[in-house]
Amino acid sequence: MYTFFTILIVIIAILLVLLVLVQNSKGGGLASGFASGNQVMGAPRTADFLEKATWTLIAVIVVLSILAVGISKGTQEQRTTDSAITEQVEEAASALQPAAAPVAEETAAEE
Repeated sequence: MYTFFTILIVIIAILLVLLVLVQNSKGGGLASGFASGNQVMGAPRTADFLEKATWTLIAVIVVLSILAVGISKGTQEQRTTDSAITEQVEEAASALQPAAAPVAEETAAEE
């Protein structure tokens, strides 16, 4: 799931870069091509759409980043718990190992 969020963030970031490149820093950009044409979908509306789309993509990236961190921490806690359990099992196994070794040596010595 973390990988999915990461890939989604990268795709949205690329879209955001392209969207910002379409805009002109002085208010023209894609909107300047429509200035002489129809005013229903003219310059102000195109600029508004581009600005709203930019802020929406930024918000989506922030939300996905927070979700990815939350999932990453949950996965990390699970790994820590699994690691602790594995460590306890290994300690218990090693505690039993030395006790079993002398028995095997005594059996070999008796033969």
